[in-house]
Amino acid sequence: MENCIFCKIAAGEIPSNKAYEDDKILAFHDINPQAPVHIVVIPKAHMAAGMNDINAGNADMIAHIFQCIPRIAAEAKLENGYRVVCNCGADAGQTVFHIHFHILGGKKLDEAMA
Repeated sequence: MENCIFCKIAAGEIPSNKAYEDDKILAFHDINPQAPVHIVVIPKAHMAAGMNDINAGNADMIAHIFQCIPRIAAEAKLENGYRVVCNCGADAGQTVFHIHFHILGGKKLDEAMA
């Protein structure tokens, strides 16, 4: 998609600090980290704006992302645990409407979610 910042990152038009990459997805360190380790995982092709747009036609991409997340977390040395977050909609804090998942860790995270 033309104006999508994540599509531009995936295409290499905007530089990123890559944590993982394969032919389908890209994981990179967030430029505004919310934890000592904060990695964003995106499909390379523009996909569903958020969780509400997951369907039978794109669920295989989401499955691939979740199959890769443990490997990404292990490579980031998150042995003591990590959190995976997907913001869905403006009230949840979603600012980029290209589905993505945040891997947060590197410290004991707050148990409160709000």
